[in-house]
Amino acid sequence: MSATPQKNRVPRRVLAATAGLVTVGALVAAMPAGAHDKGHGHGHHPSSRTVDVQLLSFNDLHGNLEPPAGSAGTVGETQADGTVKSVPAGGVEYLATSLRTARKGHPYSVTAAGGDMVGASPLLSGLFHDEPTIEALNGLDLDVTAVGNHEFDEGATELARLQNGGCHPVEGCYEKGKKFKGADFPYLAANVTNEKTGKPILKPYTVWKKNGVKIGFIGVTLEGTPNIVTANGVKGLKFHDEIETVNKYAKELDRQGVKSIVALIHEGGAPASSSYNYDCDSPGAGDGISGPIVEIAKGITPKVDALVTGHTHQAYVCTVPDPSGNPRMVTSASSFGKLYTDTTLTYDRRTKDIVRTSVKSAKSANHIVSRDQAKATDMTALIARWNTLAAPIAGRPQGYISADINGRGSTAPEKPLGNLIADAQLEGLAPADKGAAVVAFMNPGGIRSDLVYTASGSEGDGVVTYGEAFTVQPFTNMMNVVDLTGAQLVAALQQQVSGSNEASPKILQVSKGLTYTLDMTKSGAARVVADTIRLNGEAIDPAKSYRVAMNEFLAGGGDGFAALGQGTNKLVGASDLDLFNAYLAAHSTASAPLAPPATDRITIVQ
Repeated sequence: MSATPQKNRVPRRVLAATAGLVTVGALVAAMPAGAHDKGHGHGHHPSSRTVDVQLLSFNDLHGNLEPPAGSAGTVGETQADGTVKSVPAGGVEYLATSLRTARKGHPYSVTAAGGDMVGASPLLSGLFHDEPTIEALNGLDLDVTAVGNHEFDEGATELARLQNGGCHPVEGCYEKGKKFKGADFPYLAANVTNEKTGKPILKPYTVWKKNGVKIGFIGVTLEGTPNIVTANGVKGLKFHDEIETVNKYAKELDRQGVKSIVALIHEGGAPASSSYNYDCDSPGAGDGISGPIVEIAKGITPKVDALVTGHTHQAYVCTVPDPSGNPRMVTSASSFGKLYTDTTLTYDRRTKDIVRTSVKSAKSANHIVSRDQAKATDMTALIARWNTLAAPIAGRPQGYISADINGRGSTAPEKPLGNLIADAQLEGLAPADKGAAVVAFMNPGGIRSDLVYTASGSEGDGVVTYGEAFTVQPFTNMMNVVDLTGAQLVAALQQQVSGSNEASPKILQVSKGLTYTLDMTKSGAARVVADTIRLNGEAIDPAKSYRVAMNEFLAGGGDGFAALGQGTNKLVGASDLDLFNAYLAAHSTASAPLAPPATDRITIVQ
């Protein structure tokens, strides 16, 4: 999902072992596209002409090894009476059990992912540059994944290390005598090339084989990745059109005799219902799904038999017609390991292609990763091992809250946690020697979780630990304070709902003192009612200069906020996480916890 994908800068040296540093070499540019023979099960050649291949898939795990907390750890399930039930889900201990159970009785089973396996991760994974997540994915028997935008949070060289192994070039190895082995599965980056060589930085595709059955996988991330990742994360890289890239490599696979192809695309859409079990192909469902993936699916060659997607963190199993007008399955399994998709691809041994009927391209459904099932003991041990290493930092109390403060779990444009974060940034950077900020902006995609009141483990109710604060703001962006004119401030507010953000608005979270009206009955920039914008009760002067605080992602014009990228006289301050924790410490105690802030800064007209 669009978010603030930045470099982790949490001081992790206290956890690093004393082993020598291992430096990652150059990018794995132009890695040869090879075969990948890692079929699960113990099947034999069937006597029939066709064989069913099980495709298990998920997306947007974001390093959520432990069950996600609060609303981020639930999925909506429509009941027989039409009501929607919120069901707790997720956690790799349960995901492993779900996948292993699903594979039983399926001699031909392949597991694939749609990107963003790492990045924007909770502390348990993010603190260690997502090595724990790669280890967990190896244990899940993941066969292949596409890169997502978050795979570039720390740059292409770090992504290469996650693929190939080696200890972190700065922090070294985290456990004495243990060297990080890297991913057992290939990361695919067909549409990401080195600007100098023009070649893909990782494999563009791979071929899964089992007893003569061959299925090709092509992996791409969204072409707009540079717009939602810091400049350093994508430096030296070029991102290409998703349709053109998939079609190019589908043709190449076809020439090699690989007729069955699945595209792993880190781009997605929005279903008409938020329930995971919504039938988007049901009569009267309308289009069922909207968003960028629809046009991508319609443009991808019929040579591709199914699309596993992601990025929007939505759950859907839909058919979208290919350019020949035939239905083709397009799936997404929500996020954070809460769901997995089980798709049956019927493989014809004579044609070497997937059988696609005029009604359905495949049989497919999303399934809840229930927490009522047994935990996978190997994943429990993995989590415990890394938790032991993280404990000196993760459990430190940072502050106290009196109730849940929702961020990611809030569907409102103005989020309580967003206001809290923006206020923390303003307070930390308002002093003259810290930047003299008068207002702060926070991008909504950078708020990765909620602050949950209910205790977990040995922690007391209402205690906010370092680990929880990190989960909310895992990017540890450096804060910037810049000069912007009043006209640029107004333009930035208008860019929330216009240009690239018109179809899917990105509403900035604003610090106290800034108020305005957002009229969603209008279109484009007119939705921001200019004459209602006030800062500390005064109208914005277009010619006046204002000191504005924001993270480095926004200061670089990220998320379509070109006006924010025009700032001058930049001062680089502390990290957003440091300011957040300082605010919690200054404004809460065990006897006087912090209450959820009011959401009264943006007046919404619907």
